Amino acid sequence: MQVFEDVVIIGGGVIAASIAYFLQSSDSFAGSVLVIETEFDNNNSSWDIFHQQFSLPENMQMAQFAQEFLAGLNRFLRVEDNPVNVNYRENGYLFLVEDRDIPILYNMNSLHQQYGASVSLLDPEDLARGFPWLNNSDLAGGSLGLAGEGGLNAGFLRAAFREKARSLGVRFQTGELVDIAKGKNRVNSTTLSSGQTISFNMIINAAGTDSARIAHMAGINLPMEARKRQTFSFSSKVQLEESPVIVDPTGVHFRQDRNLFYAGYTSPRENDPSCVGTEIDYDVFEEHIWPVLSHRIPSFQKITMEKALSEHDTVNVFDQSPVLGSHPVLTNFYFANGFMGRSAQASPAVGRAIAELIDFGGYRTLDLSRFSFDRMVTGEAILEHTVLQ
Repeated sequence: MQVFEDVVIIGGGVIAASIAYFLQSSDSFAGSVLVIETEFDNNNSSWDIFHQQFSLPENMQMAQFAQEFLAGLNRFLRVEDNPVNVNYRENGYLFLVEDRDIPILYNMNSLHQQYGASVSLLDPEDLARGFPWLNNSDLAGGSLGLAGEGGLNAGFLRAAFREKARSLGVRFQTGELVDIAKGKNRVNSTTLSSGQTISFNMIINAAGTDSARIAHMAGINLPMEARKRQTFSFSSKVQLEESPVIVDPTGVHFRQDRNLFYAGYTSPRENDPSCVGTEIDYDVFEEHIWPVLSHRIPSFQKITMEKALSEHDTVNVFDQSPVLGSHPVLTNFYFANGFMGRSAQASPAVGRAIAELIDFGGYRTLDLSRFSFDRMVTGEAILEHTVLQ
């Protein structure tokens, strides 16, 4: 059986759902949209970060648009009389730094001021006054987001995008891609494991951890790999005052949700292997996370482990920045890949951006051409110099 769609989007995550919504809600787009939800997409974490403290202006602007979108979420995504709630909590991010990171911190803060991000630099005395439960003996300072930072339930946001897109006429179906047929300068159709062939004008690869495999079917080397991320929740008899998300110089980070705490660890880039397994490695907590937590917050020296969760980020191993836009040769093959743990935060801006490329042939609001596939050819890496991505 062969069918035709104007636009086919590959991926079952929040990025794919956002693209479908923004494209179908455009007054100037009159085509059909099909989202093929692959079984391999894994970018729907239950909690996703929201912060503006980046060194690349584009990342900061995408985060700021996400805040604007959240402010009008029910105006944009409500279906009939069903209110949208994504459990957004605005509690700020506190990035802690040692002496070696002070130059990065000050350079980033200049950019934050330029783009209107509400971020304050803190010295050790400020940290002691504001967070007396924090051991700052080995810290040189910190950067605290005062507004527009926190987190939300990414699965809820995906569902809201999906249901609104469906109400506008987008079709969703589950399937596994097994082949992509291409011509000289374009891709023409894709075949699913069911045997169904779908022809199209344009195809968008938003397949998360499966994105490299999808690109390979079209003869494209896309340097995306899966990285396992583990979150450990624990309780403490000593309760803290409501805390921002804390990011330690070691890569350990934790957040508070009422009486529970959630901690994770981002391995150094040189020691962060590709992984598709989901088994929990409690040694990561014992060897890397808890020693840092108990040092940084002395009241955490006695805690009770509650549960653990294992998920995957999609990482661009070339430069750890996303890839957006069309392929330079196969011009109807589009990318929306590589957002690591920031898929939910990026989704409004990315959905709008890809819709503009397809609808108008170029960016109309926020220019994200810096993230094009072209740098995979030229070798010009785009590095985000946040203290912790």
